[in-house]
Amino acid sequence: MSLSPLETARKLAPMIRTYADDVEEERALPKPLFDALADAGMFLLAFPRSMGGSELDLPTYTQVIEEIGKADASTGWVVNQCAVFATYAARMPRETARAIWVDPPRSVVANTPQATARAVVVPDGYRVTGRQGFSTGCRNASWVAAHAEVIENGKVRLDHGQPETRYLFVPVAEAELLDTWKVRGMRGTGTHHFAVNDVFVPAERTVLSVTAPLRETGPLYQIPRTLVFASGDASVALGLARTCLTAFADLAGAKTPRAMQALLRDQSMIQVTVGQAEANLRSAHAFLAEAVRDVWTQVASTGTLTLDQRATLRIATTHGIRVASQIVDAVYHAAGATAVYEDHLLQRHFQDIHVITQHLQSRLSHYEMVGRHW
Repeated sequence: MSLSPLETARKLAPMIRTYADDVEEERALPKPLFDALADAGMFLLAFPRSMGGSELDLPTYTQVIEEIGKADASTGWVVNQCAVFATYAARMPRETARAIWVDPPRSVVANTPQATARAVVVPDGYRVTGRQGFSTGCRNASWVAAHAEVIENGKVRLDHGQPETRYLFVPVAEAELLDTWKVRGMRGTGTHHFAVNDVFVPAERTVLSVTAPLRETGPLYQIPRTLVFASGDASVALGLARTCLTAFADLAGAKTPRAMQALLRDQSMIQVTVGQAEANLRSAHAFLAEAVRDVWTQVASTGTLTLDQRATLRIATTHGIRVASQIVDAVYHAAGATAVYEDHLLQRHFQDIHVITQHLQSRLSHYEMVGRHW
């Protein structure tokens, strides 16, 4: 009997932990790890089942991403970004989607969020030029998805009255990967910039980035993509926080701080810190799981989501990331000088979570937006 995606993620976890230092050092997934993840179908978790993907339900998907995030946050982030972007296959002809994600061995697509490139209309396609950022996983990718405004006859082409924007799928060999991801945390995501210069892309290898209609109508594809991204991002953060608590428990049972008589675990302040952290982690995890479950139940039965459900999932994801950061901060400070060394897991988690909190999915303004709605 084959393993479920969740069982597969748990089986891969020891390998992911083994490669975590290399992920950090290389600022990419080392080839053996990337190959193992790809061969296990981790980058096709959200890819349409009709084309060979898993097309997981959202509750299971978040559990899988959390397990990977527990083993290494950067690895979990790369899997989430690449897997969710592959949902664009649900808006493309099947033969085109297969040519991008299935036919090339171990194929993943690295994307970019902002439509800052220009795609000039030419016979049979487009010529795309631009320098684009935040392309997670690009050093492991077969393709980069340039995100561009479409220019026709010297003017921006309109789509439903708005500037038309498209993703244009460019073989990574035809793009220039720029070494820009010089950061302190989440280094292994390899979220570099890339540049394309007058690259021809055939029309069939593009997709409208906002208004493309669904061709695959499963429940997963009815959920706004940004909320699927956010659900995975929050799952990585909460997985990281869980691992951080476990690492601190190990330290607390072995360390007697200088000028003190008792182990960390026997100190009342540490016990309060751990108790609060455990309560906060479980509460944030339960809130996210409940919001994900409610969204999935609704969309699976009706194909639609209410504005209240969208708002609840938005705040549950943002809150999950923020609570994860508070937990990591609490145990980092409780660990003392031990946690400042770069080879200690708590230091890496401290750096990682404070990059995750800078991401748009963690914006504090989400509290205001949802609060105003409610």
